[in-house]
Amino acid sequence: MQNIRLGFLSIIRTTFDVPLAEQMTQTAYTALSQAGYSLLGSAKAVTTLDEAQAAADSLAEQAPDLLLIFQATFADSTMVMALAQRVDAPLLLWAVPEEHTGGRLRLNSLCGINLAAHALTRSGYRYFHLYAAPDHPQALETVQTLARAAAVRRQLKGARIGRVGENPAGFETCLVDAPALKEQFGLEIVPVDLREQVFAGARAADSSAVQAVEASLAQRVQGLDTVDGETTRRTLGVYVTLKQIAAEQRLNGMAVRCWPEFFTELGCAACGAMSLMSDGLTPCSCEADVNGTITQYILQSLSGAPAFGTDIVSLDAAADALVIWHCGLAPLSMADDAAAPGVTIHSNRKMPLLLEFTLKPGVVTVARLSEASGEYRLVISRGEIVRAPKHFSGTSGLVRFSRPANTVLNDLLAHGLEHHVSITYGDFTSELRALASMLAIPVLEL
Repeated sequence: MQNIRLGFLSIIRTTFDVPLAEQMTQTAYTALSQAGYSLLGSAKAVTTLDEAQAAADSLAEQAPDLLLIFQATFADSTMVMALAQRVDAPLLLWAVPEEHTGGRLRLNSLCGINLAAHALTRSGYRYFHLYAAPDHPQALETVQTLARAAAVRRQLKGARIGRVGENPAGFETCLVDAPALKEQFGLEIVPVDLREQVFAGARAADSSAVQAVEASLAQRVQGLDTVDGETTRRTLGVYVTLKQIAAEQRLNGMAVRCWPEFFTELGCAACGAMSLMSDGLTPCSCEADVNGTITQYILQSLSGAPAFGTDIVSLDAAADALVIWHCGLAPLSMADDAAAPGVTIHSNRKMPLLLEFTLKPGVVTVARLSEASGEYRLVISRGEIVRAPKHFSGTSGLVRFSRPANTVLNDLLAHGLEHHVSITYGDFTSELRALASMLAIPVLEL
């Protein structure tokens, strides 16, 4: 949680039970602090509009990922609105229950967030809400989900995605609208010239750097000495070049036009280079699929582990699962340890270097930032990679979804979705739903 910046502000109206409200505030603040967040703000509550405005200005400068407004007592909506107007962060309104004593309503916290929620809604602000005790485990879990999503929202606002060449003809699934991405998500698309930057760099790549990558890779895969060495080193030169370009241009991911020029002009496959890039947490997608790379970056940011952009290529009716596959660019860390990963040549172009393995078993999140409907939406699903024999050469896995596989496939085709989806290990579907709400885009559940 150290990288998540959580803004915290408590509101108290002094005509209510101030000692009880302060106790509630301190309990919440302590629980959040112990959870490991980088807390911005303090347990000292604001009681007037002037104090709320000053706190809002201070929090705005500190740029929290998520702003948690702890409604310790009832108050009118003016303080919450002051915070919403000044702080560019998703809002979480938290009210606390109180005992039904038959006597004084000591806090009236719930009515406070009801009033605030109405004012926010009328003014077009989005928000999340909680009604729970200040140290309730489920409430803290909700804060964690929202905070993770909010941190990804912040990362997207400063992200830079390199677009290496253009998508191939007929691949409308990989079209990109750079101005719309900048306006809606705050990220920037950086053009990278395929020939002048990548091919030229690969041809001039330092031989000692290439040899070091080759030696390291030989420790992780079998059969590297069985594919053409000169062609393999061209692919590894591409990796060295992509890594250098990403560092120099501060790129958070790359979308690479991987064919036909890599084969026809450079004389090697790009797949192995992109696998190594994604494995090193600079996600790469093939066919210059920018939205696919953005999806990988989102998933990687949530899981802290690599993400894989892949095709859905087959239905395994007997297993009630779908086969995901790509030529050979899955991150090597996703390989099933039941068998050592290997290398291969491209099945159509007959050139190295591609990685070859089946994906390790485990729960995965499947997602896609889709533009198929003409507007952005986030396609989300939870699945499980199940151990199975290799279906095709390259990198592949068998995914069993929470719904029947044939239903998932029919939905994918009926909605005309893009042919690439992305996966990462772990279940982050709740975070993705929250992120979609923060980005004001709809969700499609597969």
